[in-house]
Amino acid sequence: MTATTLDPRTALVVIDLQRGIVALPTAHPADEVVARSARLAAAFRAAGLPVVLVNVTGVAPGRTDGGPGGSVDFPEGWADLVGELDRQPSDITVSKQQWGAFYGTGLDMELRRRGVTQIVLCGISTSIGVESTARDAYEHGYHVTVAVDAVTDTDAAAHERAVATIFPRLGETGTTEDILALLPA
Repeated sequence: MTATTLDPRTALVVIDLQRGIVALPTAHPADEVVARSARLAAAFRAAGLPVVLVNVTGVAPGRTDGGPGGSVDFPEGWADLVGELDRQPSDITVSKQQWGAFYGTGLDMELRRRGVTQIVLCGISTSIGVESTARDAYEHGYHVTVAVDAVTDTDAAAHERAVATIFPRLGETGTTEDILALLPA
């Protein structure tokens, strides 16, 4: 379903736009995803709406092989958020050690404290961090919107499946411009 509305208390949740992940080869240029996400973050801040910056700092507890990426020892700076996001003191920062941003973090509590009823998602990877967070948000009762031109994946087919099949079942989708047009002036 195309994005039609934003709740008065909508938060932007930016998934894993960190140095180690944006450096990976992606289906769509990561720099474009970063630029669109940064535009959304600036607009949400200007509208007085919460911005959540999520990074992944490790692997799920109990996992010792590091998963598909190999080692659990990430290079220095790997988890650092990209500077283009212009992190502000008012931003909420969430560090996770699994795919989704809800499990094992304080994200739900931070959103509920602020009266948030809807989230807009952007970031990398579409089929992993973004999709997992979208599913969890839906299950937590949030309205979900995904900025489909502000997400990408290392796997083009997985990206397309999430955008075409999964996200429309969880909520609404739209472009960065669609979402910016729905923000309060």
